[in-house]
Amino acid sequence: MTHLLSIVVLLLKIRATRSCRGISLKTQELYALVFACRYLDLFYSYISLYNSVMKIIFLATSFRIVHYMRYDKVVKQTYDKEQDTFRHVFLIVPCALLALIIHSSWSFTELLWTFSIYLESVAILPQLVLMQRTQNIDNLTGNYVFLLGTYRGLYIINWIYRYFTETRYRQWIVWTSGVLQTALYADFFYYYFLCWKSNKKLQLPA
Repeated sequence: MTHLLSIVVLLLKIRATRSCRGISLKTQELYALVFACRYLDLFYSYISLYNSVMKIIFLATSFRIVHYMRYDKVVKQTYDKEQDTFRHVFLIVPCALLALIIHSSWSFTELLWTFSIYLESVAILPQLVLMQRTQNIDNLTGNYVFLLGTYRGLYIINWIYRYFTETRYRQWIVWTSGVLQTALYADFFYYYFLCWKSNKKLQLPA
């Protein structure tokens, strides 16, 4: 739920301020791609109403954010295009190749799912780079990234619990990607708590 909460925080920021300043469009496009690849099973598999609704919400909100940043007449004017220059193709291509090499089974949907796991682990990189470059981090943007990192950290706790309570519970691809993703947040978390403790505006070292 913290992942969903992070998206809600971001949408509220954009809608309330009519601004996407400090938000990386590259990261939002990567997340939209992650959800599009992961939730294709909406068209052919039903698990539960809750599961289907959550998938639709993630897809709708992620593409809505991208639409805001690209096409809204007011919001797109605030996008830091000159600073958000991380070439996300350098993340997409390696993740796609890795999914072709390391996967659980050789099927189209499984390869897309594996690709989405790998890509999600590094999707935050353009956002972190943008925040380091601009040093323009408002509270909502900082909280958005914090909630994203917290969501993954809570997943790791869940994996540890399931490892010790469920027999034959092994998900090496998910575990490895999750640990990498959490590690990328380590520096951010350090400065987030440092600034929170000192009651200062969040800043990341350039």
